Amino acid sequence: MLNRLLPHKERYEFLMTQICKPEVIANQTEYTKFIKEMNSIEEYALAYDKFITLSLQKESAQKMLQNETDASLINLAKEEISACEEALNKLNEDIKIMLLPKDKNDDLNVILEIRPGAGGDESSLFGAELFRMYLRYAEMKGWKTSVAQYSETGVKGLKEGVAIITGEGVYKRLKFESGVHRVQRVPETESGGRVHTSTVTVAVLPEVTEVDFEIEEKDLRIDIFRASSAGGQGVNTTDSAVRITHLPTNTVVTCQDERSQIKNKDKAIKILQSRLSEFYQEQADKEYSQKRKSQIGTGDRSERIRTYNFPQGRVTDHRIGLTLHKLDAVLNGDLDEILDNCITQDQAKKLQGAE
Repeated sequence: MLNRLLPHKERYEFLMTQICKPEVIANQTEYTKFIKEMNSIEEYALAYDKFITLSLQKESAQKMLQNETDASLINLAKEEISACEEALNKLNEDIKIMLLPKDKNDDLNVILEIRPGAGGDESSLFGAELFRMYLRYAEMKGWKTSVAQYSETGVKGLKEGVAIITGEGVYKRLKFESGVHRVQRVPETESGGRVHTSTVTVAVLPEVTEVDFEIEEKDLRIDIFRASSAGGQGVNTTDSAVRITHLPTNTVVTCQDERSQIKNKDKAIKILQSRLSEFYQEQADKEYSQKRKSQIGTGDRSERIRTYNFPQGRVTDHRIGLTLHKLDAVLNGDLDEILDNCITQDQAKKLQGAE
């Protein structure tokens, strides 16, 4: 285990010396690059140091146990050995998880897309609630959000919502939200008090910065039109909204949040790149479908992942078998308990597959 951590430890120490050099400090591009790499491997270096420290403490206590005759010191040595062994066992498990293959997209920002599914007006109304839920969660995590597209139905429900969320570890946490979210409640228009079931589709795409495919101008149709709203709020009086259609795949992206046509086009291109990246990745993943079965369901839009039951005030995540009786808190952005459990189970399955 230590042998696998050692290269990271050595690299970390090398970078530490580099960022102290005046010529590196003067070169902000290189300095920033080194700092970013250090942050990405710091946990390995700290784990290595902790393992060495605990091992030395255990060795010292074992020597004390062999050489001491005083009963109180012998007991103290035994306690020290036991505590070190317990800490080392836990650290070993943490290192196993740490050394699992990383998702290359985990550090990327995300493009969140929400659309109503089955259920008509009730579906669109709940879609609006989910959109707000994710924006609140992002705010709680200190992430930045930018609404690229938000269109409403006649009942103030959501027709389509697209947001770009930026911050540290955004995709790592939100990737588990892709799928079908089901709501069970009595609609306001239901006079008989019957519970209706509706669905909303959530897609979480990594915001790709480098793509291994080319988007050619000839494959794009770009339409400019007057936005009906800006982020679902104020009315836009200029022709700044942008709709881009990728003709080979018939992928359509609309962006109207910004009052600048150029900014809307830039956002639309980002979203288009991420959608096309997902499209091409899904084509490639068909060859590895058996491998994907070992995961807990991160990314399949057709998979029903969660139920929000209003009469019982509960939220149930079907992939991990978790039920929480705090529906209001969850809809107000309290998602950490659910996402922590998703991450833990995903890690457990990967560990199982690695053994």
